[in-house]
Amino acid sequence: MDETSVLSGTHQRQRSDIWLRLARFLRLFPWSGGLIEQVFRLWQPRFTVGVVGVLLDQTGERVFLVEHVFHTHKPWGLPGGWIDRREEPARTAEREFLEETGLRVRAIRPLIVRLGDRRRGHMDLVYLMAFENSEQSVQLSRELVSYRWTPCDALPPLADFHLAGIRAAREAVGIMSGTAQRQAPTPTT
Repeated sequence: MDETSVLSGTHQRQRSDIWLRLARFLRLFPWSGGLIEQVFRLWQPRFTVGVVGVLLDQTGERVFLVEHVFHTHKPWGLPGGWIDRREEPARTAEREFLEETGLRVRAIRPLIVRLGDRRRGHMDLVYLMAFENSEQSVQLSRELVSYRWTPCDALPPLADFHLAGIRAAREAVGIMSGTAQRQAPTPTT
């Protein structure tokens, strides 16, 4: 056995002894595990998470868009907002739709999860949405100016991830591939 392998074996044994001692300590004092986790989290990256939802009409040819008060460069976009602490992303999409438009929708599935373009430490999520029931009317919040069902081939300028989300939604329901079978939600307005 050469000196290098002996030294690495000793180092490995010392390292595993440290972790073994830590494991024994945590078993004796289980409450300390949460404290150690909190200290460890101080050095972990933090993210803000934005969630938007794509709601297509029954044909899949039109998408529900809203005009935002605070989005000055590209005011038209998908309904959405920032995730609340300890909130499930799908629940965020549903809550934001209800708060912004008064529409009760459900998140079908995530379409896009990606790091945001402009903000460091930001993540964007896009969900495919469907109506919970067909008899609903739109009631806009104060942060929105207007809404409209827009043909997907005549979209106004939108944020890149909103465009990508609309494309992904149409692919998910078979519109872009040319298939006629769909399971899209039915709008009432």
